[in-house]
Formats: sequence, structure tokens, C-alpha cells
Amino acid sequence: MAGSSDQLLKTVINAAEEKKAHDLVALNLQGISLVADYFVICHGNSDTQVLSIATEIRKTAEMAGHNVRIEGQDTARWVLVDMGDVVAHIFHRDEREYYHLERLWSDAKAVEIV
Repeated sequence: MAGSSDQLLKTVINAAEEKKAHDLVALNLQGISLVADYFVICHGNSDTQVLSIATEIRKTAEMAGHNVRIEGQDTARWVLVDMGDVVAHIFHRDEREYYHLERLWSDAKAVEIV
């Protein structure tokens, strides 16, 4: 099943890049957390961009056959797109600095994004 989460990770990264997400980071949580295999963390510079990134990720994941749960669209400050094996966190720039998930999950290895 790892191949499936790896492919989903690529799908999510491509969708975020399509909408010009900033400071895209992918963390490998396998063996560290039961929550997900990967976290994708990025931010947008406006509410509109945050929502655009989240919508693109949701659409592409659903088109690939994944169930998607989304939270935080009402405020567009921290939108969470949960696809099971991969969870995307799309922050508004200010919130990202405040929550600093990369530090919170510092045990996780960063995945090289190419």
C-alpha cells in the first residue's frame, strides 16, 4: 500500500504547485505517527490563494479515487485536506509562522520535492 500513498503524495504536491503554493514541505511520518504516512505543508499569501490550493488538492485527489475530508475553509487561515494516507495543511502565511508544524513534527524526515 506504500506505493499508493507515495503516488497520492505526488498528486498532492503537483496540485499545490499548480496553484503556486509557497514553501512546500512534505514530511514522511511512516513509523512516527499513525495519523498519516505524509504531511504536506504549504501556505498562500491570501485567503483566496489558500482556498484555491485546497480546492485544487481536493479535486485532484478525488479524481484519483481518494476520499477527501476538508476542514477550515470557512476561515481560510488553516485548511486541512485529509486524504487518509496524506494530510495537507494549507496555511495563510501568518498562521504558518505561528503554528510551525515543521518544528512540531521535527522527528519526521523531509521528503525531497522534485
